[in-house]
Amino acid sequence: MQIAIASGKGGTGKTTVSVNLYYYLSQKYNNKVQLIDCDVEEPNDILFFPEATMKKETEVFTIVPEIDTTKCTFCKKCADWCEFNAISIVKTLEFAEVNYELCHSCGACFEACSFEAIKQIKNPLGRITEYQTTFGSGIHEGRLEIGSAMQTALIKKVKKHTDSQELLTLLDAPPGTSCPVVETVATANYVILVTEPTPFGLHDLTITVELLKELNKPFGVIVNKANLGNNAVFDFLEKNKITLLGKIPFSKEYAANYSQGDLLNDIPPEVNATYQQIVEQLHPIIN
Repeated sequence: MQIAIASGKGGTGKTTVSVNLYYYLSQKYNNKVQLIDCDVEEPNDILFFPEATMKKETEVFTIVPEIDTTKCTFCKKCADWCEFNAISIVKTLEFAEVNYELCHSCGACFEACSFEAIKQIKNPLGRITEYQTTFGSGIHEGRLEIGSAMQTALIKKVKKHTDSQELLTLLDAPPGTSCPVVETVATANYVILVTEPTPFGLHDLTITVELLKELNKPFGVIVNKANLGNNAVFDFLEKNKITLLGKIPFSKEYAANYSQGDLLNDIPPEVNATYQQIVEQLHPIIN
């Protein structure tokens, strides 16, 4: 069972919800829960687990083409087959080059070349780190190579590194609705959307709801900072018959804990009660 936690915009509390659900669901399901940080450009779940120990770190690569100009006839077939315009060929100059920022490692160019002029090389993508925490089954984190634009490729790899034998996997998605989010939720059985009761929150929630409907993914919504803003988000949920999983009240004390990375200690009673309620709502979905 995979549950993705996503949000249409940054700052709604997606990381807060992901970390807390890992904590509360681990209590509910005898620690058979793992958390995967798929926000590979800026993974930060581990910041809230100062006691965590690193178990393993793995460098990951993509397989990309390298063109041997001593064998290349500059026929441009590989460039024509490349859907991402990553290969540049200038026959008159006998020039052939691959732009690795555009290459998606699809392999089309290897099939296109009839002259054995293209060989496979490794291009650094990033690293995957596994952490053991004092509860749950641990955290897996993908961290993208600086300058790389291949977020989706690393997200695929970090999800494959997880333990499929665990009862429940939580996928902390990047913010927004672009390709990395689509890749994160692609394998999820259920998606939790985190929003806030503000005009910006409603606007981006609407876009994310449309995306999940297009992907045919079941989902529910958690409203964070629910006692601030206005009621437009709640009206939207009611009008569209979207499941409201919980309303997390704003707490200055809790926000202060978050700012110090101390999210799971001294949880205010009203916040604790809300997460207990959310876990009970998720129980029939998980089972």
